[in-house]
Amino acid sequence: MMKPKLIIVAGPTAVGKTEYAIELAKKIDGEIVSLDSVQVYKGLDIGSAKPDKEQRKKVPHYMIDEVEPTVNLNVKDYKDMAVKYIDMIIGKGKIPILVGGSGFYINAVLYDTDFLYEDEGEALKIRKELEKDFKEKGADYLYDMLGQIDKESLSIIPKENVRRVIRAIEFYRLHGIPISEHNEKEKKRESRFDYTFYVLDVDREELYNRINERVDKMICEGLLVEVKRLINQGLSKDLNSMNSIGYKELYDFCEERKAVDDIDKLSAEDKEELKALIELIKQHSRNYAKRQLTWFRAQKNIIWVQK
Repeated sequence: MMKPKLIIVAGPTAVGKTEYAIELAKKIDGEIVSLDSVQVYKGLDIGSAKPDKEQRKKVPHYMIDEVEPTVNLNVKDYKDMAVKYIDMIIGKGKIPILVGGSGFYINAVLYDTDFLYEDEGEALKIRKELEKDFKEKGADYLYDMLGQIDKESLSIIPKENVRRVIRAIEFYRLHGIPISEHNEKEKKRESRFDYTFYVLDVDREELYNRINERVDKMICEGLLVEVKRLINQGLSKDLNSMNSIGYKELYDFCEERKAVDDIDKLSAEDKEELKALIELIKQHSRNYAKRQLTWFRAQKNIIWVQK
């Protein structure tokens, strides 16, 4: 039995995946499934660099504006939703094109990752305990704890990514095996798809310039107003949606100020603080792009596309 065809268009943030995927879809009669962990949320538009209405008119897009930002999607939920749309597109006789930058999400879909059952109450209890340890003892303490139970994960999970460190420790306590061991077993799965995996890339200096320009554009388009609106809707900064780059850095700044719709009216002190936060968003985005490229370089069957 022939495997259904699938195309992945991946690459670091700001490399130009959306435009490339749209042009490809038009040529091969494909439809796009977004594998972006932020674009899936309604109302997170500017900070997630969602394809605009005109772009979405050119080619059907799925997994955009799918759920409310108050919903904490886990990877299994995300995979199940994506597969539903992929199968629908295949059923229409068209080719699904996955577009995104997260290797974790891509692999979950490609290899139908097995997510072990977890008691949500017990998982939450462990998570809260570890979050308390982080606040009281710091990231080094958690990272040392991870190293004692799962040394392999230290080469994969950066210390600065506290959420992933906590998740790895939580996984071990729930299942009694290192998350790296589980993931290694999952890597040996065969995909049910006949897939082609494109990764877009540009010169590092050019990529960083694009990232910086994109962040500046987001600020000009009203990212602060968007963050303020989400805060006014009651969204906590502990939600997955608000823990994304661009939102988490601006959350406190926007929460503490009644009006952020006119940057020119901010005090000189506020402007300096905002300038520092914008630079932090750029730095976090560049660091994320670097981690993305490191992951892609470790994969097999990749076709690199220089832009």
